[in-house]
Amino acid sequence: MTDQNALKRAVAAKALDYVQDGMKLGLGSGSTAEIFVEMLAPRVRGGEKLLCVPTSERTAALARKLGLTLASLDDLAPLDLTIDGADEADRNLDLIKGGGGMLLREKIVAAASRRMIVIADETKLVPRLGKYPLPVEVVEFGHKSIAARLARALVACGYDNAPMTLRQRDGGTFKTDGGNVIYDIAFGAIQNAPKLAAAISAVPGVVEHGLFIGIATTLLIAGPGDIAVIEREK
Repeated sequence: MTDQNALKRAVAAKALDYVQDGMKLGLGSGSTAEIFVEMLAPRVRGGEKLLCVPTSERTAALARKLGLTLASLDDLAPLDLTIDGADEADRNLDLIKGGGGMLLREKIVAAASRRMIVIADETKLVPRLGKYPLPVEVVEFGHKSIAARLARALVACGYDNAPMTLRQRDGGTFKTDGGNVIYDIAFGAIQNAPKLAAAISAVPGVVEHGLFIGIATTLLIAGPGDIAVIEREK
């Protein structure tokens, strides 16, 4: 096991402390979130009653395999808690998510939860968001023209040089669970995340972006021998 994998397991185990019997629980996507799901399964087999909403088809398949009970978000909302990972997080608890392409469902589930706990290793905690490319999910129809309008919107926000790349996988265009495509934007540093989020959302054809602003309530960051708990100020 690599040191980073050990940190992921440690922070996933810490997140279990926040789960109580009878909860309606959102299950995140990505490697750290999947470790959490695997660690959660023995508690369910031990008799705890949890109803879970997965944020991706991959998470849903894993949860079913491990014997977790799944239900639709419409039947369960509001959820008590969502536990998910992040590609980047700052100390304001703002995030960049979507490296795995699951940002739309991740944001819908998180927004439908009373609390969102983000689990990550120390490499994901940054002083300023933006080094990790920001995923923007757009509809496939006319996506090149959507990308052109998006580029103009970025220039209007002061980002004159932010390379934008259509995500590829296995020799073709990557498709999300919802059948959309993703453009990854390399900002380097984001100066005003709320302003940028609003500008991107205003572009017709944009389905969602990977900026999670004001959604996460608790951030668990695993470092060697310690897990930092950062709470959103109320």
